Amino acid sequence: QVQLVESGGGLVQPGGSLRLSCAASGTIFSINAMGWYRQASGNQRELVATMPSGGTITYADSVKGRFTISRDNAKNTVYLQMNNLKPEDAAVYYCNADISITRYILPRNYWGQGTQVTVSS
Repeated sequence: QVQLVESGGGLVQPGGSLRLSCAASGTIFSINAMGWYRQASGNQRELVATMPSGGTITYADSVKGRFTISRDNAKNTVYLQMNNLKPEDAAVYYCNADISITRYILPRNYWGQGTQVTVSS
């Protein structure tokens, strides 16, 4: 099976920074797009940033210029550097990835369990 595990969440003050990591493990042939979503209490899950393999990085307008997505393909890991955090950034952040487990199988979408980011003074 494939598993995505996030880490790096926590409590920060407004203006602070956090770096989230998400490592994919299990039976993996290739990983296409990887990205981050977030969901605040009582709200819909929303896209934060995506990084297709060899494609164009996409950021939500609300985080552009503050967040940076990157990935280490050798480690099957995607990162989200979050700077100048604001209270409205508080949410559970979920890792998402399209992963093929064999050469001829189309990628399936996988989710991590999420990591809590709290922004409060």
